[in-house]
Amino acid sequence: MNRRTFLNSGLAAGAVVAGIGSEGLAAGDRKVTILGISCSPRKGKTTATAIQVALDAAKTVSPQIDVELIDLGGLEVAGWQGGAKPSAGMSSINDDFDLLLPKFQDPSLGGLIIGSPSYFRSMSSLCKAFLERLAALRLPKLLLADKPVGVLSVGAYRNGGQELVIQQILTAMLCHEVFAVGGKPSAHQGATLWNAYKDDIMKDEFGIDTAKKLGIRVAEAALRLS
Repeated sequence: MNRRTFLNSGLAAGAVVAGIGSEGLAAGDRKVTILGISCSPRKGKTTATAIQVALDAAKTVSPQIDVELIDLGGLEVAGWQGGAKPSAGMSSINDDFDLLLPKFQDPSLGGLIIGSPSYFRSMSSLCKAFLERLAALRLPKLLLADKPVGVLSVGAYRNGGQELVIQQILTAMLCHEVFAVGGKPSAHQGATLWNAYKDDIMKDEFGIDTAKKLGIRVAEAALRLS
């Protein structure tokens, strides 16, 4: 048995263990939810649109996949307060994040797709605050552990820091012991989009393709890991 045969047989065995049949469907009809979080302060704009594209692609993977877009634009999400400690999965800061927290505690949650614009080659301040507040999901146990997480970023230029933003977000999420998921070729690290068309992100065909590939990979991973 050569290395390629060994790897292929191992992957096939893993799919059986995970309850995935030849058509890529997990056993039973339990729903697996993919949450897409748009961390742009501009509600309903390019980052939210890109996240929705990724979610729509995720739904094509299996009827078991449910998706939901959480658009943080216009919401009040404060950063973590120094010295404050989350307890029993509660955020302990009274703002809009507290209303969203139950979605991340839902047992059906199978994976996340997080998106942020690139501001000065870094994630948005809203994204940073959101990631800090996810600390509430680390106690009393790691609720996001072993869940696939994919990331996309939108920049003002084709090379506008999108991959740096993706790396920053994934680095933060690794504190939850998640599985970092990239896309297929042209989107290995995550989805990178270019807002060159006055907020009509759908005209960035290359970037939209990376968002679709990311959504598919996150959904595939969520089914295998659920």
